[in-house]
Amino acid sequence: MKSITINGSQRESVGRKATKALRNAGQVPCVLYGGDKSVHFSAAELAFSKLVYTPNAHTVVIALENGETYNAILQDIQFHPVTDRILHIDFYQLFDDKEISMDIPVSFVGNSKGVRNGGVLRKNKRSLRIKALPGNLPDFIEADISELKIGNKLYITTLENEAYKFMHPENTVVCLVKRSRTTVEDEDEDEDEDASATEGDAPAAE
Repeated sequence: MKSITINGSQRESVGRKATKALRNAGQVPCVLYGGDKSVHFSAAELAFSKLVYTPNAHTVVIALENGETYNAILQDIQFHPVTDRILHIDFYQLFDDKEISMDIPVSFVGNSKGVRNGGVLRKNKRSLRIKALPGNLPDFIEADISELKIGNKLYITTLENEAYKFMHPENTVVCLVKRSRTTVEDEDEDEDEDASATEGDAPAAE
């Protein structure tokens, strides 16, 4: 998985007054959890644009001015209810030998037979939660819809991978092809029926 580096400064004071002063200076107060102790730091609000305002999933390298670095993922974020400015971010520290749960975007690929015949692709899950070691976290989960006909569903079991496990029930529907007003019968099914009819009408060899 791709990683984004956030350059920050460790916070000595974590009180309300100090936090307000940071925000007024264009800084975002942050906390890193998951290690031996919590790490309080701040970073420029602009530094989080590629991490927050994107549908893609990323891990994070937190690089502090004192030379310390931490691998992490974004765990929680708070926005101002009116201005939508970032108020606070929580991170969770990663360790190479410890599994982590994370939401990963789904990438739908292929040309569905049902959609070609007028059906509508309904994407039930645009992201899926998985559990894996940090080194096995994918950038995205590929869902091939090529074989989906009208009325077909793509279940999460079709996407199983040895590198990670899904944190969803086995009957979870990732996407399906719904019938619409412009729907016609699947072409391949029509061809099969025509072929069968032709064979049935053909006279038997003497």
